Amino acid sequence: MIENVHSDQVASLPLPLPHGTRAGDYVFVSGQVAVRPDGATVVGDFDAEVRTVLDNVRAVCRAAGGDLSDVCKVTAFLLNATLFEPFNAVYREYFTDPLPARSTILAPLSNPDLRIEIEAIAYIPRDR
Repeated sequence: MIENVHSDQVASLPLPLPHGTRAGDYVFVSGQVAVRPDGATVVGDFDAEVRTVLDNVRAVCRAAGGDLSDVCKVTAFLLNATLFEPFNAVYREYFTDPLPARSTILAPLSNPDLRIEIEAIAYIPRDR
């Protein structure tokens, strides 16, 4: 059975996508961007952007009954290569060993103010 996952801690954007989708014991977190729960976009401070995105990923995992420690795969989209090292510095604050598998892709994002988007897959058994 497939069902949507919603977190009150993540802004609901006017787009046809849920915060996440649960399929069995896996939760697929939709691409999260630097938008706070009140709908305000975080701009100008890249560390704050990354923190907001990762806080959103964590909130979706928590809404599904888990946390970041349950994430087994991360895909990060960065606007340019100069952001790679600052991204890694903040990322290390949120994830510890065993680290999830990760891909980082350079790509233009849908909003010109955005410099990072992250999607994730978490293993969160229903019977916890």
